[in-house]
Amino acid sequence: MEIKRALVLTAIAVVAYMMILAWQRDYGHATTVANTPSTEQVSSLPELPEGGQEAVPEASDIPVATTTDMGMTPAQIPATAPVEDDRLIRVSTDVFQLEIDRLGGDIVRLALPKYPLHAETPDQPFLLMQRDSTHKYIAQSGLIGPNGTDTSEGRPVWQANQSSYRLDERDNELNVDLTLQQAGGVTLVKRYTLERGSYLVRISHIVRNSGDETWQGALYGQIRRDGGADPSGSKAGFVPMPTYLGAAYWSSEKPYNKLPFKDIKEESLKIAEDAGWIAMLQHYFLSAWVPDRLQKHTYSATWLSATDEYLLRFVSPVVNVAPGTEQVLYSEFYAGPKQQDVLESISPGLNMTVDYGWLWFISQPIFAVLIFLQSGQITLFGNSFDLGAGVGNWGVAIILLTMLLKGLFFKLSASSYRSMAKMRKAAPEMTRIREQYKNDRQKQQMETMKLFQEQKINPLGGCLPVLVQMPVFISLYYVLLESVELRQATFLYLNDLSIMDPWFILPLLMGASMWFQMRLNPAPADPTQAQVMKWMPVIFSVFMLWMPSGLVLYWLTNNLLSIAQQWVITRKIENE
Repeated sequence: MEIKRALVLTAIAVVAYMMILAWQRDYGHATTVANTPSTEQVSSLPELPEGGQEAVPEASDIPVATTTDMGMTPAQIPATAPVEDDRLIRVSTDVFQLEIDRLGGDIVRLALPKYPLHAETPDQPFLLMQRDSTHKYIAQSGLIGPNGTDTSEGRPVWQANQSSYRLDERDNELNVDLTLQQAGGVTLVKRYTLERGSYLVRISHIVRNSGDETWQGALYGQIRRDGGADPSGSKAGFVPMPTYLGAAYWSSEKPYNKLPFKDIKEESLKIAEDAGWIAMLQHYFLSAWVPDRLQKHTYSATWLSATDEYLLRFVSPVVNVAPGTEQVLYSEFYAGPKQQDVLESISPGLNMTVDYGWLWFISQPIFAVLIFLQSGQITLFGNSFDLGAGVGNWGVAIILLTMLLKGLFFKLSASSYRSMAKMRKAAPEMTRIREQYKNDRQKQQMETMKLFQEQKINPLGGCLPVLVQMPVFISLYYVLLESVELRQATFLYLNDLSIMDPWFILPLLMGASMWFQMRLNPAPADPTQAQVMKWMPVIFSVFMLWMPSGLVLYWLTNNLLSIAQQWVITRKIENE
């Protein structure tokens, strides 16, 4: 009985700790991120160090190529740049609404029309990347080195034939070409290639050397982001285990490496790897540079103290383009949802950015079963197979998943409920023993254990289903929290199963079911423990108010199934 009391008190302590975390999350951070675009002037670039050192200076937002030959003709840098409104190129596809700044050819705004900001505003797309007075999160790329476009003097203004591009309904691919003429007869083309239904953008720097001298340069790509809050988590409610906001990268030693902002501040990262990727992660979405898989690249992450920004970068090897030849410097940029099958097909380890925590080996099968129940599809080894029509609703899929899990643990639960039913039946005798030996605690415990042995009662049997289900509960929590497929999934009156119930109906029903279930259990012998158990439904109901409604739906369904099973077993034991 002392062990059961310790378990209950531990549960209360955990709930209290999580409620403190909720208060800190709601009131301890004043930083907010707006999702409305505006414009700002591009800050001047810091000067690069002399020479061709390979190391990337901490305060520089343009890298240095690995070369010592600085005698080639540099790119032509305009003395004055057009105002920002005149520089922007607007591109629209079925999955993207983005803006490209001709100064540097950077992506300075990227919205996802298939992912509304809120379920209540389906016409307002989620804004993943932006550059305005409240938030900076952009993707930059260019050429560095002796003949590169980006130098210590600044960055060039690329030219384009149109100020807006749209993917036609009849086409599957859209090319956006930016051109730049260099001295010596070199033409550069920066080509953005966007495909229908794809969040992967191919970026090609085409070097056409019609001059008399060898062109020399290197490709780089980088992500710049300030330390603002995660906008995709603004309506998620209370999250006792907050989602990750920060950087990640691939290495040959480990396919998925987290790099939190605080670690970047303390120490910059610099590694060289064949293939690989580097990414900026947030709740449900990410952006990632995936350079040419056939080359060795230098990856780095640093904090720009002057602007309080975080910079993730890759730099490719220096290439030589002989006179009269053409060469393509190629990279890919992903910006969109964390869809595991898609990310796995792009680069090894990228799918691990959907981080299910240390119980991933339970979360992954749960996610696969949910996908199958909802859509009838199953994914094995990166390949999807359609095995038939699913139920088409995530809420119904969660209910069916709960029934499957309940069936899996049916015998264990039945054994536990039989033990509790026997304790309920033996409660009068336990009360007599407690009264008879109230002044002799040791004798009381001995007689109680003797009664348990005679009646074949396991006093800890009632705890086993809860202990077994806790890993499943935590794993499902991560699935609901991390899987973008469940973002804004509807069920009955709920618009989003991944956030709290706005009407608190499910938490209250869950609390009522928990109270009724505890009425089927034997009353604790200890008065203090009895009072604690009486308040447990209330405590858990308050705790569940801020949890994802899909998780509360699972708990409610599990409670109702448990009540039915326990009621049948209890009546059978009492009749015997």
